[in-house]
Amino acid sequence: MSSENGQRSGGADGAPPEQLALIRESVREAKAPRAKPRTWRGASLAERLPVARVLVDKGVLHLDRYFDYAVPAELDADAQPGVRVRVRFGAGRHRVRDGRREGGGLVDGFLVERLAESEYAGPLAALAQVVSPEPVLGEELLRLARAVADRYAGSLADVLQLAVPPRSARAEKRPCAEPLPPPPVPDAGSWTRYEHGPAFVESLASGGAPRAVWNALPGPRWSEEIARAVAATLASGRGALVVVPDGRTAARVDAALTEVLGEGRHALLTADAGPEKRYAQWLAVSRGAVRAVVGTRAAMFAPVRDLGLVAIWDDGDDSHSEQHAPQPHARDVLLLRAALDKCAFLLGSWSCTVEAAQLVENGWARPLVAGREEVRRAAPLVRTVGDGDLARDEAARAARLPTLAWQAVRDGLRHGPVLVQVPRRGYVPRMACDRCRAPARCRHCAGPLEARDAGALACGWCGRAESDWHCPECGGFRLRAQVVGARRTAEELGRAFPAVPVRTSGREQVLDTVPGTPALVVSTPGAEPVAEGGYAAALLLDGWAMLGRPDLRAGEDALRRWIAAGALVRPQEEGGTVVVVAEPTLRPVQALVRWDPVGHAVRELADRAELGFPPVSRMAAVSGTAEALGEFLTTAELPADAEVLGPVPLPVTRAGAPRRAGAPPPGEHWERALVRVRPGSGAALTAALKAAQAARMARGNGETVRVRIDPPDIG
Repeated sequence: MSSENGQRSGGADGAPPEQLALIRESVREAKAPRAKPRTWRGASLAERLPVARVLVDKGVLHLDRYFDYAVPAELDADAQPGVRVRVRFGAGRHRVRDGRREGGGLVDGFLVERLAESEYAGPLAALAQVVSPEPVLGEELLRLARAVADRYAGSLADVLQLAVPPRSARAEKRPCAEPLPPPPVPDAGSWTRYEHGPAFVESLASGGAPRAVWNALPGPRWSEEIARAVAATLASGRGALVVVPDGRTAARVDAALTEVLGEGRHALLTADAGPEKRYAQWLAVSRGAVRAVVGTRAAMFAPVRDLGLVAIWDDGDDSHSEQHAPQPHARDVLLLRAALDKCAFLLGSWSCTVEAAQLVENGWARPLVAGREEVRRAAPLVRTVGDGDLARDEAARAARLPTLAWQAVRDGLRHGPVLVQVPRRGYVPRMACDRCRAPARCRHCAGPLEARDAGALACGWCGRAESDWHCPECGGFRLRAQVVGARRTAEELGRAFPAVPVRTSGREQVLDTVPGTPALVVSTPGAEPVAEGGYAAALLLDGWAMLGRPDLRAGEDALRRWIAAGALVRPQEEGGTVVVVAEPTLRPVQALVRWDPVGHAVRELADRAELGFPPVSRMAAVSGTAEALGEFLTTAELPADAEVLGPVPLPVTRAGAPRRAGAPPPGEHWERALVRVRPGSGAALTAALKAAQAARMARGNGETVRVRIDPPDIG
C-alpha cells in the first residue's frame, strides 16, 4: 500500500516525478503555436508582394487561367516564381473567416509571379504550401507552354504536365556540377559530303541561326554529324537540343556526343533512365550545369539555357506525336521554339516528310542535301519484284520468297547478315483472295479470316471456323497470305536456309545491334537492329500491304520505312542490295529505286495543295457521339472559310481489344468530322474550337467531344 501511495503522490495521473519534470521541460521548449498549416488562419501576410498568381493544375479548358492567392509571411522566402505550390481550390465565396477564404480541396500548381495587389476585389485564399523552393517553371518554358496550348487548343496545365517531370526530393538535394567552358570549334568532318554542310556548321559556331532540312545520306555517320552540329553550337557559348524518336536512337546520338564532346557536357533524357535519374538530368539542364540535351519526345520541352539549336531526327516517326492531351508533335514544338528563341533549326532524316518539304517550299528553311554522285556512292542497289514477276514465278509466289529475293539472300549470306523487313509482328497470317486480293472476311461478323494450325480458317473476331469460303468480289476460291507475321516468316526462312542462324526483332524483343557474321535478321518496321559493318542485303516483303493502308500518309510512310531499312545496308560499291516486293510503277517504289525521298515529298506536297489537305491547310478532327458532335459543330463559331468534312462513323472499339489513342470507348458508336481552313486561319480555327470546348465543359455537358489539331492520320 505504501508503495502504491508513493507512486500516486507523484502526480494526478500517477506519473513518476522524473516523467513530470521531463514533460514540463518539453512544454517550456515548445515553440509558440502558429497558424494552422494550409489554411493560415490569422497568419500575417508577406510585407512585399503579398499576392501570388498561380496556375492551378486542373487541366480543364474553362479554368485555363491564373488565380490569385495570398502569401503568408512564413512562405515569403520560398514562394518565388516558378516553384511548385499547393493551394485550396473550390472554396465558396461565403466561406470567409478573418478576411480570408477557406475550404476547397488541395490541388497542385505553379507560382507564376508575385504581385503587389490582386485584380480580384474579394478576399483571397492563402497559399497552402510551397512543395519545393526549386524554380522549375522559368519564363521561357512558360511562354513555350502557352504557345503550344494555343496551337493545339489545349490547356496550359496539360502542357506543363508534359513539360515538367514529376518531382524527386532526393534529386533536388543533390548539387549539380559546375558548367564546363565552351568546347573548341569542331571541324566539319563528314558534313563535307553535303553541298552546304561546312557552311552550316560554320554558321552555328559563329553564333548564327541557320534553318535547314537535312536529307541524310545512308549509313551510320548521321549521329556523328548531329554531334558535330551540337559541338559547333556549344562552341559559340549557346545550348543545343536534339529530339529523336526512341531510346535506341538516343543511345547512338549519346555515344556520338560523348565521343565528340567528352563526358559531362550533355544530358540524356529518356524514359528508360527512371523517374529519379531523369529528373536529376532535367535539373542539371534547368540549373545550367549542362548546355546540350538529347532525348526522346518529352525532351522537346527541356529548359536549355541560351538555346542556339533545336534539332529533330526522323520527324515522320509516329513516336514524335504525343498521345496525351493536347497531343502536340515534337516537330511543331521545336518550330515554335526556333521562332520564340530565334535559334537555329535542323530537321534531319534519311527520308523526307511532306511537312519538311513545305518548310523548304515556303522558304522558311534551306535544303541541306548531297549531290547525286554522293548519293549513288552511299546508297545500295535497289531491285523490285512486282506482280508480273510473281505471276511468272508460281512456286516462289506460294512461298512468299521470289527467285530474285532468294538469290539476293543467298549471295548476301556469303558476305554478312541479311535483313528481312516484315510489316507485321506475330505468327498468324491473315488471308486475302488470291485473284483480286480482296480481304477475306467472316460471313457472320465481317471480321478478318486467319489461317490457324493445319491451315484451317477461322475468324479473328468471333472465332468461328470457315470451311467453304469464296470471294464475294470476283468469285475466286483460292486464298493467299495477306500479311504474314515476323515469327512465321522467320520460321519459313529457317527452313529455306537451315544452316544459317535466324534472329527476330520486334515488339516482344527489339535488338539494338547484331554481329557482322552471316545471319538472317527478321524485323518489323522500326525495329531493325544495326549490323556491324552494315547488312549485305535486305528484303522488304509485302510492300503492297504497307502501300494499301487506307491513310493519306500510306505512301510517304512506306517509303520512310523502306529507306530506313535500306540505309542500314552497305553501299552498292560494296555489294549492298535491297529487294522490295512491290509494284515497281508506284511512286514510292520509284522514289526508293532512285533513292529520291525529297522528290517524292515535293510531288506529294503538290497533290496535297491541289486537294486542300494538310500541311497545306490546317485541319482539326472532332469526334464524339452523333448528338454531341452535331451540337458542338453548331455552337462553335468557326472561321468564315472553315469547311466541315463529314461526319463519318468511326470503327467501334471491341471490348478487350487494344485501344488506339483517340478511339471511342469500347462499344460506343462515335462519329468524326474534319474541319479545315486555308493557310492563315489556323489560329482562328484553334481559338474557336477551344472556346467551344471550354463553354461545353463549363456547362457540364455529359457526353465527351474530343478535338485534335492536325491529326497525323485522317484516313
